[in-house]
Amino acid sequence: MLFHSIAFLFIFLPITWIGFFLLVKAGRLRGVIAWLTFASLGFYAWWNPPYIALILLSVVGNFWVGRAVCPKTSHFQFRGRAVFLAGGLLANLGALAYFKYANFFVENLNLVLHTGFNFERVILPLAISFFTFQQIAYLVDAFRGDTHGYTFLEYAFFVTFFPQLIAGPIVQHDEVLPQIAKERWKPVRWENLQVGLTIFGLGMFKKMVLADGCAEYASPIFNQAADGTVFSLANAWLGAVAYSLQLYFDFSGYSDMAIGLGRCFGIESASTGSRPR
Repeated sequence: MLFHSIAFLFIFLPITWIGFFLLVKAGRLRGVIAWLTFASLGFYAWWNPPYIALILLSVVGNFWVGRAVCPKTSHFQFRGRAVFLAGGLLANLGALAYFKYANFFVENLNLVLHTGFNFERVILPLAISFFTFQQIAYLVDAFRGDTHGYTFLEYAFFVTFFPQLIAGPIVQHDEVLPQIAKERWKPVRWENLQVGLTIFGLGMFKKMVLADGCAEYASPIFNQAADGTVFSLANAWLGAVAYSLQLYFDFSGYSDMAIGLGRCFGIESASTGSRPR
């Protein structure tokens, strides 16, 4: 589900925000966190429902390891905590390597050794790099004692919050978790919705007008180059510059949309210069 899709704009986002608004008005802090976490998991499952088990397993495993390595919650001494940290890092990186490089490794092994290993093609789970590296950063912070005994629900919200789930930006726990306090979410600040939608709209303009507009110049040139067409220097530069601008506005626009969506739900990004109040 893309941020600029009809399903997101006119179904998912309104339903999620209305539920958020009603729970905040009722003063149900845990209900707000649970609702946004549930909605975020639904947002992720839209792509491929079976992989919801993967992100849940990752969240549960890393939360448990985080408690085991944090000196405030762990029953282990430094060496034991270090072992758990190493195990957690290896598990995260191992899962990432498997999903990203298993097909590449087997294909090249067959090519080099002239073998015919049959390997069921692994589908790369959406956003695995983002939620893996975000949780690795959390584990390191926990090992240093910089975390504060967050509940599982709070941790799950931090990892799965849908504005930054599928394409970042990667955030640290101390940028998000301190903001989900009752006094911050009650009452609903309409300024947050207004500012958030404005930033979201600017991001959508970058994506749909500027990035997609540049793609109309870059894509034909790159497609023709792949077919062996030789271009003049001017056309080659046109394709390169258009593609560079396309990438910039694509990522910049998506980041703005993510920041704007977070602000709609009372979560301010450090990149905007805002601080939790």
